Amino acid sequence: MIILPAIDLKGGKCVRLRQGKADDVTVYGDDPAEQARDWRQQGGMELHVVDLDGAFAGTPKHAEVIKNIISAFGGPVEVGGGLRTMEALSNVIDAGASRAIIGSAALENPEFLMKAVELYGEKIAVGIDARDGFVQTKGWVETTEVKAVDLAAAVAKAGVKTIIYTDTATDGMLGGPNLSQMAAICDAAPTCEITASGGVSSPYDIENLKALERANLRAAIVGKALYDGRITLKEMNIAAL
Repeated sequence: MIILPAIDLKGGKCVRLRQGKADDVTVYGDDPAEQARDWRQQGGMELHVVDLDGAFAGTPKHAEVIKNIISAFGGPVEVGGGLRTMEALSNVIDAGASRAIIGSAALENPEFLMKAVELYGEKIAVGIDARDGFVQTKGWVETTEVKAVDLAAAVAKAGVKTIIYTDTATDGMLGGPNLSQMAAICDAAPTCEITASGGVSSPYDIENLKALERANLRAAIVGKALYDGRITLKEMNIAAL
């Protein structure tokens, strides 16, 4: 399993939100590129970056910052947040992103998703954010009546090869991932590689994810636990072996 440290961007700074709430934010640094460089030095193999301002606004807000992050990290960087047009996708991929993450638009504009997959293939990932099993959109502000497992199956059918599943109720809470829902997502999209996000905060959580024995559960994103110093990236990497 691959561990991806996370960089969430808000106002040009590295932050973490609790349960995705924009008014419950902790700032961890004002130099995201330096943070990316540090994660690489600590053993980060890949990096997960989200433009939170872009997610809330519906259009990217940190283009230059993200370009600097990608350069500083020097390895694969997946980027999401407000990528709802072909121009936005093109810009982030041209900046060097290994994967561009489509979120709300995967549900709201299936034709856009299919066109993106046709053009960029495996460079397109879909981020599915859900609470109590139902998809949330627009930076987790709106909860839909669509089940996350149904969306996972649909995007897999559209040719998407990577799904990043975030359980928003557990995100930033340090209480462990939603294991049953993670297993369900893996089963709903067997042709996709799945990345677990939300609540992953200890080697124990990694062991629990591995114990699900889902061959397509490829990676896990870790944020707050690393920033708070509760765990090191090295310790998480060892658990993931």
